[in-house]
Amino acid sequence: MRFKGSEAYVSTDDLTLAVNAAITLQRPLLVKGEPGTGKTMLAVEVAKALGLPLLEWHIKSTTKAQQGLYEYDAVSRLRDSQLGDPRVHEIRNYIVKGMLWQAFTSETPVVLLIDEIDKADIEFPNDLLRELDRMEFFVYETKELVKATQRPIVFITSNNEKELPDAFLRRCFFHYIRFPDKETMEKIVDVHFPGLKKSLLR
Repeated sequence: MRFKGSEAYVSTDDLTLAVNAAITLQRPLLVKGEPGTGKTMLAVEVAKALGLPLLEWHIKSTTKAQQGLYEYDAVSRLRDSQLGDPRVHEIRNYIVKGMLWQAFTSETPVVLLIDEIDKADIEFPNDLLRELDRMEFFVYETKELVKATQRPIVFITSNNEKELPDAFLRRCFFHYIRFPDKETMEKIVDVHFPGLKKSLLR
């Protein structure tokens, strides 16, 4: 399974090499760069090029790592208990699966995008270390181990707003997408606006 580029995304040779190295060695690819340099679209286009489903987890300042695994909806269970709903006897009815759970248990390989990880708390990356490394986690409410049946291709993006922990960085391949030079910019414009006169780019 190799990424050879796509008609809708201009990938430099070193970026293509980084993507394929991460796929081959089954490690997350951490992509840093300024906003608008194509970090998120890279995961989208790799998924399209490889014919794989894409799961997107967009990170906010309030996002917790646990949400990527699962959440136990105790409030709904309490409400249903008060209403006499028979669903309360099965705790699985109140487990909300996160993006990592969905990726780990997919019947086919998937591309998992963890977008803008630097927006979260500084401890957020460390809280996912074990899960991304071993591709498994334990659900305490149901006493079950969720283990990846097929290892997802993981892309992690960062706008470089804050430094990420060294322990997390050591477990990832890293690539910095620089703002495109004149030649690359012309290729990008040609992909999205094929009829545009070259003179307008000067």
